[in-house]
Amino acid sequence: MTTFHTVSINGLDIFYRETGSRSNPTILLLHGFPTSSHMFRNLIPALADRFHLVAPDYPGFGYSSMPTVDEFDYTFDHLAEVMAGFIAAIGLNRYSLYLMDYGAPIGYRLVTQYPEQVEALIVQNGNAYEEGLGEFWKPMRAYWQNKTPENGDRLRQSMTADATKGYYTTRAKNLENLCPDTWTLDQAFLDRPGNLDIQLALQYDYYSNVLLYPQWQAYFRQYQPPTLVVWGKNDPGFLVEGAYAYKRDLQNLEFHLFDTGHFALEEDGDAIADHIRRFITTHVVKENIISVSTRK
Repeated sequence: MTTFHTVSINGLDIFYRETGSRSNPTILLLHGFPTSSHMFRNLIPALADRFHLVAPDYPGFGYSSMPTVDEFDYTFDHLAEVMAGFIAAIGLNRYSLYLMDYGAPIGYRLVTQYPEQVEALIVQNGNAYEEGLGEFWKPMRAYWQNKTPENGDRLRQSMTADATKGYYTTRAKNLENLCPDTWTLDQAFLDRPGNLDIQLALQYDYYSNVLLYPQWQAYFRQYQPPTLVVWGKNDPGFLVEGAYAYKRDLQNLEFHLFDTGHFALEEDGDAIADHIRRFITTHVVKENIISVSTRK
């Protein structure tokens, strides 16, 4: 059974979903934009028999606290700081990371600061290379270069109901596979007073992630974390070239592309769950058994 919790981190209520025995390997699931831990609602029970799974909502997302932009500095550095506090507060010492969209820059900040905690990476449409940034990013790049009200208004158009639905439906295999509850719930959170300002602040700060790509790539080369790439290859925002780029720096890499768009779990969740089960069993469970046996 999935249970639902809230923990206080620096005065913020951070909501999270949790299931599975803590005696099993932990997978920390970091969600993307414009969604929340709700995106993992099907993956969590699919893996709960073998793993301990935790999926938090970031500040300003889902059911976590949503202070205004005047009360909280909405940057990826700050979100990662809150997530580090969350990890410490619930007592996670070792875990694998599922990184998707915004979860990638948050997660990569965590792995570069605390590399000893991370056992493996699962990357689903999360960029660490400029090859992954295509035409979709032109309005955001314009805002990075010139933070005018006009450029900000163009970005606000990416948070309308039609745009939110499009994140799920664009280049999906079959629209009948997609549950409308997903984009309806996401839009309800976006439509809360003050939330568009929060999202605009994060879109402006996204350039800080691009500047850190070389640092994250250096981490890959130095630490060579076991990495599973499961990528919706038709995603117009996180291009498939960004998935292939991981092959440059990671030697212990398992690579799978899916004929779907941005939210690959919606159409290919069962296959992705199967890949995760095999991958974590091979690279975390068996490695831990070997390590224990060696120490004995």
